[in-house]
Amino acid sequence: MDWVNHVGSDILSVMSLNERLTQDLTSAMKARDAARVSVLRMAKSALKNREIDNKGPLDSAVETRLLKTLVKQREESAQTYREAQRPDLADKELAEAAMLRAYLPAAASAEEITAAVQYVIAESGADSMKDMGGVMKAALGQLAASGKVVDGKRVSETVRSQLTARQDR
Repeated sequence: MDWVNHVGSDILSVMSLNERLTQDLTSAMKARDAARVSVLRMAKSALKNREIDNKGPLDSAVETRLLKTLVKQREESAQTYREAQRPDLADKELAEAAMLRAYLPAAASAEEITAAVQYVIAESGADSMKDMGGVMKAALGQLAASGKVVDGKRVSETVRSQLTARQDR
């Protein structure tokens, strides 16, 4: 049984995002899960439109960026709906974002972000807020190279706090 699970996970890692969406869309249609079908169709449509714009197939990095954009759009819409006192619509947007987030690689943890920022600061010798841009760029590059999804805002906050702490010493 473990071998089957191992092979299954290997197949999923080789399968493209578009193939996974197609497979999951078929399953959602069979299960009559209207919300999931709607979200997966929207994601497939966005990928297809980008493919047409690029006049060729997309690589996995472009697919991931597009999916991150779709998640961010849903989260921003949810915030707008909350401000407009429409929690029902906000919850719908957040549910869609959660469904899409399942197709993204694992996000970098706070500890991983802090470790990357500290490493970059130590390597570059950055010691003031003037160095923030360079530290941000290097830290984001290092985290992206590790295959993690990174929230630039969280990295920015970490860089700011680390450089402020160094400056105060």
